[in-house]
Amino acid sequence: MALLFLLLPLWACTVSYKFNGASIDYTKTKTIQIDNFPIRSAYVWAPMQSIFQNKITDLYASQTKLKQVRRNGDLQLAGEITGFDQYNKAISSEGYSSQVQLKMTVNVRFTNNANHAEDFERQFSATAEYESSQQLVNVQEELVTQMVKDIAEQIFNATVANW
Repeated sequence: MALLFLLLPLWACTVSYKFNGASIDYTKTKTIQIDNFPIRSAYVWAPMQSIFQNKITDLYASQTKLKQVRRNGDLQLAGEITGFDQYNKAISSEGYSSQVQLKMTVNVRFTNNANHAEDFERQFSATAEYESSQQLVNVQEELVTQMVKDIAEQIFNATVANW
């Protein structure tokens, strides 16, 4: 019987962990509005916009309990893809480019209508490299998908994970 009284407090206690990293007060924040992010860079690869849009909306849908709305969200994400550029990253001994770096940049405007102190406008970017012997058209989808995943996670962490 004494053992029962010792174990009873352990059954009454619960510990809650958030494995998704989101720290949202769902009593104040119930909805998120994610606007389209148009491409505003000099170099354009058309599928990039839809890959980004799908990834960012899927991330918030799978990692939070926020309902996605078209207008008047408690949280609001807006912005544009402002950069998609290539740079020579390495030069071979013959003096030619041996590796190319691809960089994607997204400008984000975030509004938290429950706490405007968290509002910001900021740029997020990611890079990926490929061998210059490859054609960009052959590796572009894989590299853009990789960069989009990285940028979407950066945005998620800056907006709802408080990292």
